[in-house]
Amino acid sequence: MSPDEIRILLDQVREGTRPTAEAHRALVAALRAAPLGDLGFAKVDHHRATRQGFPEVVLGLGKTPDQIASIAAAIAGRGHPLLVTRADEAAWQAVHALLPEAEYHQQARAITLKREVPRGRGAVAVASAGTSDIPVAEEAAITAELMGNDVVRLYDVGVAGIHRILRERERLESARVIVVVAGMEGALPSVVAGMVDVPVIAVPTSVGYGASFGGIAALLGMLNSCANGVSVVNIDNGFGAGCIASMINHL
Repeated sequence: MSPDEIRILLDQVREGTRPTAEAHRALVAALRAAPLGDLGFAKVDHHRATRQGFPEVVLGLGKTPDQIASIAAAIAGRGHPLLVTRADEAAWQAVHALLPEAEYHQQARAITLKREVPRGRGAVAVASAGTSDIPVAEEAAITAELMGNDVVRLYDVGVAGIHRILRERERLESARVIVVVAGMEGALPSVVAGMVDVPVIAVPTSVGYGASFGGIAALLGMLNSCANGVSVVNIDNGFGAGCIASMINHL
């Protein structure tokens, strides 16, 4: 049980919508819950939500479909929301067999299972420079949505056609935090940050020709941004950007 879930529980008791005895049972169960679920091949961190406000997220890379499904079932079995990143179709089929209510987001390569979570205070905008950057942008957007945020998507608004991002100024200014995803030379976050007064989280992608060096050029360009308020995550790390955006939006 996360700190926010405990707060919700106490509010429900105060408002009379949840009996005291029921709330007491929920708190006792949370205290007695083992901090780790040992599956042999994995130790599932059931107290991650208590420490960080969101349960453990499963990275699908390098795991078998059966391993992913077992970890997912252990997390969902505690009543937590579920997020599996970098999941392929085989992983999805294995998870779906155990958790029929789970969803697969093919473009983001993410498996999710929604639960009630505290809502963010405003909107998170996710912008992609090009259509090729959308898979990473969708990973960020799906992550932010699962963590309780309203997400505004602004796709294919890169600097090669600067009018495309300029016409979105109103929606950018209405966001509380902005994730900007770009490959090639990675210029879009600097442009966006120069237009708004909120944090911009820049995500370099591995999209680009040979001299982009698999996203290194975009990464270095973003790290050297002359605009204020830009922070940078690792190459193709849409999940990391979505998570940070959610934290900011919940402050």
